[in-house]
Amino acid sequence: MITARGVLAAIGRAMVAIIPTRRLVALVIVLSPLWLISEAAAVYPLLALALLVLVDMLLLPARWQIRAQRIVPANVGLGDKERGEYRVRSTAVRALRFSLFDSLPRIIESPEPRGAMHTLGANAETSVPFTFVARERGSWPLGAVVLRINGVLGLVQRSLRFEPPDSVLVTPSLAGVRQLRLLAVQHRLRDAGIRSIRRRGEGSSFASLREYSVGDDPRHVDWKATARRQKLMTREYTVEQGQTMMIAVDAGRMMTQLASGVPRFEYALSAATLLASVAVQAGDQVGLLLFDNELRAFVPPARGEKAMRAIRQALIPAHATLTEPDYASAFRTLATRHRKRSLIVLITDVIDPRSSQAVIAHTVRSAMRHLLVVVALRNDELVSAAVPSEHSSSSDLYASVAAEELLGARHEAIVRMRRAGVSVLDVSPKKLATAVVNHYLELKARGSL
Repeated sequence: MITARGVLAAIGRAMVAIIPTRRLVALVIVLSPLWLISEAAAVYPLLALALLVLVDMLLLPARWQIRAQRIVPANVGLGDKERGEYRVRSTAVRALRFSLFDSLPRIIESPEPRGAMHTLGANAETSVPFTFVARERGSWPLGAVVLRINGVLGLVQRSLRFEPPDSVLVTPSLAGVRQLRLLAVQHRLRDAGIRSIRRRGEGSSFASLREYSVGDDPRHVDWKATARRQKLMTREYTVEQGQTMMIAVDAGRMMTQLASGVPRFEYALSAATLLASVAVQAGDQVGLLLFDNELRAFVPPARGEKAMRAIRQALIPAHATLTEPDYASAFRTLATRHRKRSLIVLITDVIDPRSSQAVIAHTVRSAMRHLLVVVALRNDELVSAAVPSEHSSSSDLYASVAAEELLGARHEAIVRMRRAGVSVLDVSPKKLATAVVNHYLELKARGSL
């Protein structure tokens, strides 16, 4: 039931949404000196201005004639540059000009300036593209969208606020996964630093015969079939599947250190996501173990998109802490929850022989059952500090000596691990994803598992 109070409230809300423009303010300032000359001289110009304002208000489109929505990807990678757009639809009979504002959350950075003027035709739709970068993982509502529509005379604006129910899920960086899939389609994996490795015949089974083409392995030519058909024929093989990989990520103290302004933990998560994607495409089962001083997440090995969804969901809320990692607990979890022989990829850091004792002890024991690879993240800033420049001061030289000692202790720890039979990758965080994927492909090619 419509009441007088409801009508007055609606009129009040409509009036609050009306905003004077700079043009109207300038006209009021120009006409105000007329009051100093004569009140009679000022009345008629101000009445005329008020009439123009009323006309401009009446010509503004109604709220129901305007629709606005924001379109962004449902999942975005941390630090990845993404594209979105605003779509504005008008059913008004006149063209209009509007400016657009939004209230994106603090973790979303967008370089596009807000408030730029756009034109929309009568009964038409337009899109306003924008780019953004997410700076924190998690699920984030994107906030309101506000349109300020200019009147025909440019004296007033109507402010329309829309509350789209959209949100964005920020996951570990997806740039590497997308690039890898694109290059794989284009047969250009080498551009990403990933080597294409042919697998040996062991562990493969015959699938079919086909005509030989340039680039095929001559060893696969079937000479009996060639003699029968009077043209070169080659054998095709299907690689036996069923291999399993567990990715273990250290979320302890050393992973909080920055590399080029980004925590090394984020590089580890991006590499884990990329490695899992490659393994899933290869038909392997993939699982995840995330730990610091306690178990943070455990995803049992699985195949296909199911595995990728579970791993992404486990990594979204993950964060590194200032605690020391408990390797004993992590390897006990593997021993009790996953006894099948697997490839274990442990992404962590190695500082010195003393701190790596736990890693050595548990990896050597686990190597009896599993094929284990330790990925040690290198500190690039420490490596740079260990090399003094020509114009170094005395304090720089002391820092260089200290850095060199730390690197020496770290190298000794890695050597001891390798002597104990542990496969160790010593890589920079920036090259982590490519190095891990290449090593995985080499292991697959050798049939090591």
